[in-house]
Amino acid sequence: MSTVHYLVKDDTATTIQATLTRSHDGSVINCGDATVRMKFREKGKTNTLFTLTSLDTGDDLEVGVAKFRFGGTNLDVSEGYYEGEIEITFQDGTVETVYETLDFYVRADFA
Repeated sequence: MSTVHYLVKDDTATTIQATLTRSHDGSVINCGDATVRMKFREKGKTNTLFTLTSLDTGDDLEVGVAKFRFGGTNLDVSEGYYEGEIEITFQDGTVETVYETLDFYVRADFA
């Protein structure tokens, strides 16, 4: 069972972190020469609301750590459940999608 990440509607500085590992042996996926993106959509729906590109923070991607920042109007969404899918595009053009999705719950901000 995956962890639910709790977000607040209209926040513009929330960052989440994912460690990308191989399921068969637990080794990290070196994404140093890759672009890592997270597609975000409402749970149970098929259309992607937006896509975030991982932040380039030093050697994090080389050790499988991808950080995504929700900014601008990303979290200008209705209260409810959402999910994210991480996709890695390596320098040679090959694509690897992480099988497990990330679960999110967005609540309304205080009035």
